[in-house]
Amino acid sequence: MTIPSRAAEIPSANATNPRPHAGAGAAHDALIDMTVPLMGRRWQRDRIVLGESGRSALTPGGLRSAKIAIDLAHANTPALALAAPGRITLAYDPAAPERARPALLAASAHGGWPIAGDTQSMALLTLAERISASTIPVLLEGPTGTGKEVLARFVHHLSARGDGPFIAVNCAAMPEAMLEALLFGHRKGAFTGASEAGEGLFRAADKGTLLLDEIGELPLALQAKLLRTLQEGEVLPLGATRPVSIDVRIIACTNRHLAAEVEAGRFREDLLYRLNVFPLRIPALRDRPGDIAPLAFGMLLRHAAEPGQPGWISETALALLESHAWPGNVRELENVIRRAILLSGEARAIAAEHIVFDTAVRAVSDTGAPAPLVTPSGLAKTLSDVAFASEAQAILAALGSHDGNRSATARSLGISERTLRYRLASMRASGMMAATATAAATAAATAAGGRA
Repeated sequence: MTIPSRAAEIPSANATNPRPHAGAGAAHDALIDMTVPLMGRRWQRDRIVLGESGRSALTPGGLRSAKIAIDLAHANTPALALAAPGRITLAYDPAAPERARPALLAASAHGGWPIAGDTQSMALLTLAERISASTIPVLLEGPTGTGKEVLARFVHHLSARGDGPFIAVNCAAMPEAMLEALLFGHRKGAFTGASEAGEGLFRAADKGTLLLDEIGELPLALQAKLLRTLQEGEVLPLGATRPVSIDVRIIACTNRHLAAEVEAGRFREDLLYRLNVFPLRIPALRDRPGDIAPLAFGMLLRHAAEPGQPGWISETALALLESHAWPGNVRELENVIRRAILLSGEARAIAAEHIVFDTAVRAVSDTGAPAPLVTPSGLAKTLSDVAFASEAQAILAALGSHDGNRSATARSLGISERTLRYRLASMRASGMMAATATAAATAAATAAGGRA
């Protein structure tokens, strides 16, 4: 993909007057040159405008989207702010334009678009852009809190269905008895309390996209009905005798390993093959460190838009964020940034002392020394391995202390039983349960020998 030359096209701004001046684009060339290659995708070409002249930073791409105007300015004190709906100001130190790149990436994605600075994420978005041009089902896999719904909306908005409805339903949040009527609709009197007919979410999403979040929680009986809907392009409402044709694109999300669920008999193999036409795997945040700073600035822009709130994140604070393992992924990062905004008070920038991470569950042995962190292949080495192994140890230790009672274990860990099931399934699929249990047993035997 060729990025057009934009030195003559992009207007400039200065610290005393934020209005752009024609022909002064070279003032921001350094920042633009290092950022535009990360913005040169179709979904941004016609929506990023630098300054008030209305000239686009990138060539038109035809995407239906409101434009975002970004006023660039040189200043000793950097700041990112939402000046008005659709208009963002970015002041930065011209001697260190690389420090402003994450902020410019965040500003360019304002409005609900994916924020990406990591090469993995950019490759994923490029692939999602190509998939959006088709009508095939999409399966989004990844840990909880990695932004699967954001990517689903991205695929929808780029598709030919972008003007149609986008409807999301969490398959784990609705009781089974209500879920069938919610998805497929029902006729009046089809069941007790059905005083009015309901069209259902499939028909509501006609000519658009239906997002089935946490599809691994869908009961087996409804999986069979969903399979027929995908195959035939029609739904049979409860109480009806004739099916209704629909034109809906399905995007399914899961934080489970569906192949393991199939082996366990909890998910239909034929439905998995129907959904798994093109799977997209979203890595955990710790595995895409290049996204952390842009995401942090994006959340600052979203949550600190009021006057008197911080307008920047210091280099030391960003370094602290980038060194964290992020077991809670993007949701945890948002919590940390919102907390930092509150703790910063009247400071102009979030500093390292304002960064307070969520308390992680840790397993502690009787001797006070942690058991060795292990993976199926041996001792954990990367931050990702350490975080995953530490979580597995904590869960196994809690299960042991409660004699395998999952309800009591979930309460002691401060999580829901459903989340505990997810974690256990993930541990089983990766072999972590067996490896961690073996290490724990070895440590216990060693400790018992020492006491003897």
